[in-house]
Amino acid sequence: MHPSDAIIPDGFQATYDQWHYSAAARAGDLLFISGVIGVDADGKPPADAEQQFIAAFEDIKLTLETAGGTLADIVELTSYHIDWTLNRDAFIKAKDKFLSPPWPAWTAIGIAELGIPGALVEIRVVANLAD
Repeated sequence: MHPSDAIIPDGFQATYDQWHYSAAARAGDLLFISGVIGVDADGKPPADAEQQFIAAFEDIKLTLETAGGTLADIVELTSYHIDWTLNRDAFIKAKDKFLSPPWPAWTAIGIAELGIPGALVEIRVVANLAD
């Protein structure tokens, strides 16, 4: 990967430096967005599930915009959930505030733990940025 292929949105440089990964990487017309956990300004997941999911999608939107894309460019979404059945409706409600038909491919996976205590979801995305 060339350094110019790494996407680092405003506010992400410290994470890039500390954890050694890009918010996204571009390969040709494809943009691969790393897993995003919805956090507030203090770096903590909001207690309200829907607000946490909205925060994650806001970060995805920012990363896409930094790369010159939009939410409409998403072709694949993979979400990793704590308590999927409990939070499914809130997640779909939040997702539908950001995405619209034609819907991207989507895989939802239930898991036991995420990297930030209190986090309920991590979302990774592939977008096609072809003109």
